Amino acid sequence: MSITTTPYQTTFAKLTDLNEAIGQEVGLSDWFRIDQEMINTFARLTGDEQWIHVDEARAAQYSPYGTTVAHGFMVLSLASKFAYECLAVTDVVMGVNYGLNKVRFPHATPVNAEVRGRISLLDYTEIPGGGRYVLHVVFDLKGHEKPACVAEFVGQVYTG
Repeated sequence: MSITTTPYQTTFAKLTDLNEAIGQEVGLSDWFRIDQEMINTFARLTGDEQWIHVDEARAAQYSPYGTTVAHGFMVLSLASKFAYECLAVTDVVMGVNYGLNKVRFPHATPVNAEVRGRISLLDYTEIPGGGRYVLHVVFDLKGHEKPACVAEFVGQVYTG
C-alpha cells in the first residue's frame, strides 16, 4: 500500500459513521509555511521569546540548526487547522478541543519550513449530544524524514 502525497479530506454524513473509520487515515492537509513573522507573533503572545526562536543573527551563529526554529507548541497548535482540513462531519454544528494525549517533537521546525498534517482516527466515543474522537496527527516536515511533531489530538463535537 502506498501512502498518498495528495491532500484530501474525508467527509462523514453522521457523527456515528466515525465508528467505521477507527484505525484508518482520514486526511492529509495542504503544506503550511511557517515564517519568522509567525514565530515572532507566537513568541510575543506566549511570552516565550527565547533567542533560538526570535534572534535570527544569534541563531545563525549559535544554534545547532543554523537558523531560528518554530516553537514546538506553535507547530502543535496547527492540529486544529489540520483536523478541519482533513475531517468533516455533516451533522456536527460545533466542536471544542478536549485535550491531547501523547505529544512528541522528533525534529525541530526551522523558519520557512513547510508542515502538513496526516490524520488518522484512533478512537470515537459517543457522549450526550455528540461525540469525542482521538486523532493521530503526524506533522510532516517537508524535506525531512522525521516529522516535526506527532500527537494524539482529542476533539469533542456536538450535532445539530
